[in-house]
Amino acid sequence: MEVKLTAPERWIRNFLQHYNHEKYWNKREILVDPARGTKIGDLFRLLYIKRQDAFNNATMGTHRNFGAQFASPPHFPHGIYGIVISHNAVIGKNAWIYHQVTIGEGRGGAPRIGDDVMIGAGSKLIGNIKIVDHVRIGAGCVVMTDVPDHAVVLPPEPVIKIKRENNHEA
Repeated sequence: MEVKLTAPERWIRNFLQHYNHEKYWNKREILVDPARGTKIGDLFRLLYIKRQDAFNNATMGTHRNFGAQFASPPHFPHGIYGIVISHNAVIGKNAWIYHQVTIGEGRGGAPRIGDDVMIGAGSKLIGNIKIVDHVRIGAGCVVMTDVPDHAVVLPPEPVIKIKRENNHEA
């Protein structure tokens, strides 16, 4: 059930928060696709995105650099507080990114993250690494090596394989 806000309440919320998930990602998707939009419309979309990014970087400790590539808009279940994403990162579809996550460059590149990946609160993914599909990264993990498909990463344990229906490995 969606709560209906009055005009002053909407204005206050937008003024204080400056982040509307659907509006931000819709404008970003149109701006990234050269076949959509007009030049003047692209200018206004770019200004909107840059304004939001600047405000969020300054007030919420967030840095979602515009150069990062997203296959689909990521899910931010706890909001965008403290999330830092490198401008060279590549993130697949249906990514769940919790608060205080860093996806940063180092050692020759930025992380490439596959589809259906969940990155727990406070996790750090650093360097030219590949996180394959259907991976779960636990809260507080520091990941600096490649992670295989259908894996769970828990601190301070090594990567643990998830059982598959046709595979009896643990």
